[in-house]
Amino acid sequence: MRILITGITGQVGYELCRYEWPEDVEIVAASRQELDLTDAGSIETYIAEGRFDAVINPAAYTAVDRAETDPVTAWKVNALAPAVMAEATRKVGIPLLCVSTDYVFDGTKAEAYDEGDPIGPVGVYGASKAAGELAVRTGNPRHAILRTSWVFSAHGANFVKTMLRLAADRPLLRVVDDQNGCPTAASDIAATLARMALRLVADPKAPTGTYHFSNAGPVTWCGFAREIFRQQAALGYAVPKVEAITTADYPTPAKRPANSVLGVEKIGRDYAIRPRPWQEALSEVLSELRLEQRKSPEEPR
Repeated sequence: MRILITGITGQVGYELCRYEWPEDVEIVAASRQELDLTDAGSIETYIAEGRFDAVINPAAYTAVDRAETDPVTAWKVNALAPAVMAEATRKVGIPLLCVSTDYVFDGTKAEAYDEGDPIGPVGVYGASKAAGELAVRTGNPRHAILRTSWVFSAHGANFVKTMLRLAADRPLLRVVDDQNGCPTAASDIAATLARMALRLVADPKAPTGTYHFSNAGPVTWCGFAREIFRQQAALGYAVPKVEAITTADYPTPAKRPANSVLGVEKIGRDYAIRPRPWQEALSEVLSELRLEQRKSPEEPR
């Protein structure tokens, strides 16, 4: 079995590459130099000639604020690239799995969002991802779109690493406390995509469509930060005080959904995947970051 993975420098792509795949699975991890996601012809040719059994596309333009002033690039990567992938994978008869986002919703719903809820993105990033979803749905019937939220890991840029970096020299951190969501470990997203891909390849009748996946338990960004530092403090690390603020206190170029909580019942029914609590996943990521820090001390020059 041969599976193509895009976006290998991103959090989910990185975790997919180090996932413990079955021995009979060959992973083709395409770099940006090998597969230019802003070049439709490059994508089509790469998939047509690759002899793949499935394509997993976690690649995305995720700079939410920068997208407001760089919409062309955001739409090329988040909408046009999935459209070309969908058509190319349909032509060779293989499934396509794409990662999407909570930002396709406007965040005004009081309860968790289900897969069938109307979308209503409020910014360029969310709109481009919503367009990518539509392209995949219409381009290849054998698809799985996995919406997720608040991704974190020991790799790349994310909220956990930002909090730890800021805490190094600030005794007080002010963090937004009126946006709700579910933090999600990139490793758990990768494991979910892997399970879905293997089943879609093995079973032509496997369920397809749009799914939600996030780690269990809603929280605010402020609550997320406090849990990061609670776990660090429990191990004897000095931690800052975290002060709650409102979204209005921290203006950004792109508007954020006030509610990003995703309902995950459907993926449990169709694929028997039931997310673990985000606090448990956070503990693993913090442990990995501490291990990396111990392994790479500064060398004298």
